[in-house]
Amino acid sequence: MPNQIWLSQLQKHRAIAVIRAPKIEVGQQMAMAVASGGMQLIEITWNSSRAGELITQLRSELPACTIGTGTLFNVQQLEEAIASGAQFLFTPHVDPAMIQAAQEEDVPIIPGAMTPTEIVTAWSQGASCVKVFPVQAVGGADYIKSLQGPLGQIPLIPTGGVTVENAKEFLQAGAIAVGLSGELFPKKLVTEGNWEAIASGARKLIQQLS
Repeated sequence: MPNQIWLSQLQKHRAIAVIRAPKIEVGQQMAMAVASGGMQLIEITWNSSRAGELITQLRSELPACTIGTGTLFNVQQLEEAIASGAQFLFTPHVDPAMIQAAQEEDVPIIPGAMTPTEIVTAWSQGASCVKVFPVQAVGGADYIKSLQGPLGQIPLIPTGGVTVENAKEFLQAGAIAVGLSGELFPKKLVTEGNWEAIASGARKLIQQLS
């Protein structure tokens, strides 16, 4: 998927559901729940149970959604993820070799960065956009806002501390989109299999952001 299409998807949907699944069956249910709540950008972390298999499965089961992956640490994992059908790639760090490999395959890559130096480094090496993580630890929406002056041309996706309640603040501060993981999937609801409550949380998030 070319970068322009990816950026327009982010501008349209504004939120990514990040799924870290202990079992492939649970991951599938988590994805179905947020998709039924209206979310269309879904990330399956590569350290989920049978992540590649789950991505392939969701690509066919949720054709209206864009399914990607995250927590990729090296080029080998990145290539396996692309082979399984991942449509976008998140990494926790900035790795030039990974950025180059993703560019060669024309798959958007979003490295994780924290400081202005890391953010600019990732962007100048060809990142599609940059994940700012963990954003809550460095001031939340205020940090994103303060980056806009010098770095306003770089699309930022904050994660780590984004909630259904504060997601809109990050967009108002200048983020192109936000990523939510545990905040969308409270442990208790996942354990109980209360997928309707999770779908309802996703629906509430979409309403807040529209």
